[in-house]
Amino acid sequence: MKIIEPSVELIDDFDAAAIMQKLERAGRVCYKSEGNIKDGSAEKFIRGIIKRGHESVIEHASVSFKIVCDRGVTHELVRHRIASYSQESSRFCDYSAGKFGGEMTFIKPCFWREDDDNFQLWRETMALVEKNYLALRAAGAKPEEARSILPNSLKTEIFVTMNLRELRHFLKLRTAAAAHPQMREIALKILDMMLERLPAVFDDIQP
Repeated sequence: MKIIEPSVELIDDFDAAAIMQKLERAGRVCYKSEGNIKDGSAEKFIRGIIKRGHESVIEHASVSFKIVCDRGVTHELVRHRIASYSQESSRFCDYSAGKFGGEMTFIKPCFWREDDDNFQLWRETMALVEKNYLALRAAGAKPEEARSILPNSLKTEIFVTMNLRELRHFLKLRTAAAAHPQMREIALKILDMMLERLPAVFDDIQP
């Protein structure tokens, strides 16, 4: 059994300057102000349209991530409908097979320390799940049958693509203090990436 931390990988060959220029060019069509495009004008323009609530302009750019998290998080993630998802399938992945090393991987809960009694109970439960899943497979159960005992804590991988407007919506909801701790853990990682690369689009979001 493996226990790992969640992670986020930015997939795109990210050219922030090109994205900002594209967004400015798209947005200025609305005002027929293309003549105002010049070096350094994109950031001020994009900040302005976001402040005025004209966020449809930023739908012209999207970003993709590969997220490693638990299945409970992905159940919430895929509720964001204006996005594309490709997820590891527990129906077709055989966790008893060689490519998985004959063991299961679980995501460490962020809300318990390792010396917490709750964490120890969680770890024991995950070990029992792994033991019984492997026993089901050895007894002839198909992966799509054995998966019925798998918990939310099972590690999964999901490839996500969102346009920037939907990503802003996602981050506003999922970095808030009221968000589920494990969902918030992922969202904060994404926000940090976006603040570093596209601050003009995301730096008004305050978790």
